[in-house]
Amino acid sequence: MNILILGGGGREHALAWAILQNPKCDRLIVAPGNAGIAELAECAALDIEDGGAVAVFAEENAVDFVVIGPEAPLAAGVADRLAAAGILCFGPSQAAAALESSKAFTKAICDACGAPTAAYGHFTDADAARTYVRAQGAPIVVKADGLAAGKGVIVAGTVEEALAAIDEMFGGSFGGAGAEVVIEEFMEGEEASFFVLCDGETVLPIGTAQDHKRVGDGDTGPNTGGMGAYSPAPVMTDAVCTRALDEIVKPTIAEMARRGTPYRGVLYAGLMIKDGVPRLVEYNVRFGDPECQVLMMRLGGQVLDLLLACAEGRLAEARVNWADDHAMTVVMAARGYPGAYEKGSAIRGLDGLPEDSAHMVFHAGTARRDGQVVATGGRVLNVTARGASLAEARQRAYGMVDRIDWPEGFFRRDIGWRAL
Repeated sequence: MNILILGGGGREHALAWAILQNPKCDRLIVAPGNAGIAELAECAALDIEDGGAVAVFAEENAVDFVVIGPEAPLAAGVADRLAAAGILCFGPSQAAAALESSKAFTKAICDACGAPTAAYGHFTDADAARTYVRAQGAPIVVKADGLAAGKGVIVAGTVEEALAAIDEMFGGSFGGAGAEVVIEEFMEGEEASFFVLCDGETVLPIGTAQDHKRVGDGDTGPNTGGMGAYSPAPVMTDAVCTRALDEIVKPTIAEMARRGTPYRGVLYAGLMIKDGVPRLVEYNVRFGDPECQVLMMRLGGQVLDLLLACAEGRLAEARVNWADDHAMTVVMAARGYPGAYEKGSAIRGLDGLPEDSAHMVFHAGTARRDGQVVATGGRVLNVTARGASLAEARQRAYGMVDRIDWPEGFFRRDIGWRAL
């Protein structure tokens, strides 16, 4: 098969690495890719949010299957355009992608199907939002309604912080994503990620993970897109997974089908678990980043078979073969992230690192210039390892981190601390 992956981050590097292990993959193209992806696949310059351009490229290159990595092309309707052109695609329709592109939409779905989630208010007016916050008190959570690259969520410890967040969002700090705001009760508990594949009807769980959103050790500082992750998530016991499926995920999928917008693709449920009871924090309509990296490390080449079964409506016959293992990824980011950071610094020491089924450095924001790998983003590398235990995976991951020579980068030293 000729396969095209859309995206250029760590998630897409991990997907490419796993898909290439499957003998069904003859030719792999990633658009736009990055310096790490370029070492194992063809990279193509392509506007991945332009569905017409993607469809034409796929036809010109005899692409049999397109895997959409990030949320933006999904929200832009690229999956719909590919479907209209008769090109097999993994990823939900634009209408179904509203489960991520609009937090208010997700809340309405939860209301309709009875899925447990935080109490909330939805606002298009800053004054009404401020009145609501003053009435509710703090702690409270303020969210930009639209897509904000994982950064449009502010957990406010005081009313003043919440009011400042409202001003920031309605003031345009998150662009169009903050034109509407959802304000939620603060949920206590332990957060975890639950990943399922859906083909419109069948739901197949494919793994759990936990990530670290805060920039600093001890879960301190501002929220980021994620500074590291590990899989499986200990808090996601069989009992919790069953409850999450029966009370949250399956009712959501049924409601989407009832509305005539069946959900097809990967659905990532961010859950808050307290006393064994899961509640929905949010949905994402794509693999998480950096959670995808640890899932791919554990799943390997079978991923392509699972994605194909999902896209072709054959999930009922698919099975996931899990090894009894653990994986961890540590994000190396540019100093200053998630605020302002410099681009272009050289990263050394990557050539001598192992690349095998237990060790991989997935590139997130890199390019190759003058023979050197340079940083081009905020989150730059995902140093990822597998082990028989989480402690072994952690030792291997940090062993690789310590061999990378990049003074302009930083990372957290405590990924996995809750589980360990």
